[in-house]
Amino acid sequence: MKQIKYILFALACTLCASCMDGDDGDWTDPATEETASSFGNPYITESNLITIAQLKSTFKSVIDNGSYTLIEKPMQIKGVVTGNDIGGNIYNEVVIQDETGAFIIDIAQGGLYGYMPVGQEILVDLQGLYIGGYGKQGQIGTLYTSKSGSTYVSRMARAVWQQHFKLLGKKTVTPIEVTDIKQLNLDADCGKLITLRGVTISEANGTNIYAPTDGSATVQANCVNRTFNGINKNSLVLRTSTYAKFANVIMPTGTVDVTGVATRYNNTWQILMRNASDVK
Repeated sequence: MKQIKYILFALACTLCASCMDGDDGDWTDPATEETASSFGNPYITESNLITIAQLKSTFKSVIDNGSYTLIEKPMQIKGVVTGNDIGGNIYNEVVIQDETGAFIIDIAQGGLYGYMPVGQEILVDLQGLYIGGYGKQGQIGTLYTSKSGSTYVSRMARAVWQQHFKLLGKKTVTPIEVTDIKQLNLDADCGKLITLRGVTISEANGTNIYAPTDGSATVQANCVNRTFNGINKNSLVLRTSTYAKFANVIMPTGTVDVTGVATRYNNTWQILMRNASDVK
């Protein structure tokens, strides 16, 4: 009986040792390995890399005219995720940003925040995808044709997206601090993560919520725009989806700081909060 116990003990030690990598005794993390192999295309290598500013410049006329085109040449961008679908206000999209600019990527998949949290850096292979603009806001995805016959860039299938990106490391995301929206350039800064300091929400009265559906606020494309005191609504709005997890949260009164992705619709800035905690 003792001999059997010793054999089993030795076998257990052997199995434990086989789980260790190298001579330094570091443990292999199965979850990390599984994540790396389950999401994205690990065979993408960095080549033909351009900045997001260069991407915008190359396809400026396409984006500005609200049209679309296929990216036919080998081309890659690399950026850090600044916005995802964790709060439901950014839907089927991730926003990535580098030192030069930001861009929206449309993906027909929920739970994107699970493998692309804020701070996750990704490498994106653009060849074979479409680029276009909506209200002069650039987007990457595939084509969709509506019932009315309009064709535009929209959400790519999950299987397509999996072949076009690679997960890299994690980086710290620091919003641009803004005290006056005129500090931002509509072309260069659209899509960037910002913190708007020292503003008051015009419609906040202690009971009003961000995105009601009871008729107390205008709903356009399933979203409600809120304004800021002293700032023209044609220049800047706080835009919240009626499907956001915080749509029914009461807006804070008094002076606040608002963090969010600063998208644009033509010449109007639209701040998209990611969570209710983005307003402090």
